[in-house]
Amino acid sequence: MRRWVKPLVFVVSLLPFAWLFYGAFANTLGANPAEALIRATGDWTLRFLCLTLAITPLRIWTKQPALARLRRMLGLFAFFYAVLHFLCYAWLDMGFELQAIVSDIPKRPFALVGFAALLLMIPLAATSFNRAIKALGAARWQALHKTVYAVVLLGLLHFFWMKAGKNDFGEWSIYAAVIAVLLGWRLKRRFWPAA
Repeated sequence: MRRWVKPLVFVVSLLPFAWLFYGAFANTLGANPAEALIRATGDWTLRFLCLTLAITPLRIWTKQPALARLRRMLGLFAFFYAVLHFLCYAWLDMGFELQAIVSDIPKRPFALVGFAALLLMIPLAATSFNRAIKALGAARWQALHKTVYAVVLLGLLHFFWMKAGKNDFGEWSIYAAVIAVLLGWRLKRRFWPAA
């Protein structure tokens, strides 16, 4: 992999944040900027989770093992946008009122599964460094990072319940199809490797 690829991917991964940051201050996010920020950061979280999961099949299909070097960065960007998503909700919806947040999350199933996904992402982000791999050992580290499958499924469920209120499942169906392919590919390699 050429040296410029990782810095380029890093910069490109920050572009959604830069666009939202600019939009918030330039008032270009539409009639309801708070909702636009919350929705957009959630969308980008799910997109980066899909990109992270896509690295392994792409690496194998293209026979480019160097692509694996991008997986950790993309996973950390998924966490970055997930934290932004939660902060936008906590600030713009709840005014950073801790009691209101604590009481609101269990009341709404979509908020509960979204928060559960965020909590599961914390140990993944905290151990996405070489020292953590050495400290945990490769086998335990790999087992821990398989939690990403639960994270992406919870994220998909969170998005489904968000869309269910408006009976709008078009965009959700695209994410569901992409995630089904990415997880189905892994199941096939695990249980039918010869095929």
